[in-house]
Amino acid sequence: MSEVMPTSLRSRLNELASTFASSVVDAIRGSSVDELLEESSDGGSRSASRAPARPLAAKGRRRGGRLPRRSEDDIANVIERIVGLLRQNSGGLRAEQIREKLGLIAKELPRPLKEGLEAGRFRKSGQKRATTYSIKGGGAGKGRAAPDGSGRKKAKAKAARGRGKRNRPAEKPGERSTEKRDVEATNGSAQAS
Repeated sequence: MSEVMPTSLRSRLNELASTFASSVVDAIRGSSVDELLEESSDGGSRSASRAPARPLAAKGRRRGGRLPRRSEDDIANVIERIVGLLRQNSGGLRAEQIREKLGLIAKELPRPLKEGLEAGRFRKSGQKRATTYSIKGGGAGKGRAAPDGSGRKKAKAKAARGRGKRNRPAEKPGERSTEKRDVEATNGSAQAS
């Protein structure tokens, strides 16, 4: 189906295209800057309907991403602000309310909440979006967040206490596996000789 276009037709189309392009360039050169800006901002009815909202979406994506690295002092300061806010609100607050009142973005809050809970600065109740955070014991915080992050280490150690080797549940004092009994019996007979 691809037939070769006659050279006279091809030359005529090239001539029309170049004439059209030069006419468009002349029209743009002859117009004022104000007219150009007005056309680009309004865009007329045809170009406005075709223009996608990509610039706004692109800006939204640029704002996202990772937070800059925060120091332990920065995290401790946010925890102190959360504790102060919770002391003022004895009924407790949800994470959304804390974030709103402290002027934080959503990505800044999870780590201070987690470390504050691990350090025992405040407590939580409820699940998922109904989780509320409040001060332990009605306003008298139990302890202060350790600046060296030892509160986090203590919480991990506490969680690991209930686990034995290879993350299996630890044995209860009265229970022994058959392997241990066999090893103990072998060691006992070896010591007796």
